Amino acid sequence: MADNSVLTISIVTPDGMVYQNDQAHLVIVKTKTGELGIMRDHLPVIASLEVDEARVKYDNGKEDEIAVNGGFVEFSDNVLTIIADSAEKQGDIDVERAERARQRAQQKIQAAQSKHDNVAITRGQIALQRAVNRIHVARH
Repeated sequence: MADNSVLTISIVTPDGMVYQNDQAHLVIVKTKTGELGIMRDHLPVIASLEVDEARVKYDNGKEDEIAVNGGFVEFSDNVLTIIADSAEKQGDIDVERAERARQRAQQKIQAAQSKHDNVAITRGQIALQRAVNRIHVARH
């Protein structure tokens, strides 16, 4: 008998499928307008995502965390799809690599600030935000 309280979730990047599950009870993502929790039979929605974690919760209390770096979430007919610029499951994140990326981003921001290069500052801030997100998800 099918479970009537679950929804299907897929997270896709330009590199392919990152995460897929058809037993999710609740998915929580951070959109440009705030946090959004989606359960079965939620109204259809399309929203722009922030760089943050996606949390997938199951009836048994288990939770998966995925570092999502921007993109969109779409939900209809009990199928949730995240199309992200990049995404990594918690267990796939290389924390040392993410730490190095964080340090590089901080150095780029400092160099750009000394040159008053606003474009480079913004790019550095985005890179820093992505690195910090990956570190947070990996250590959570």
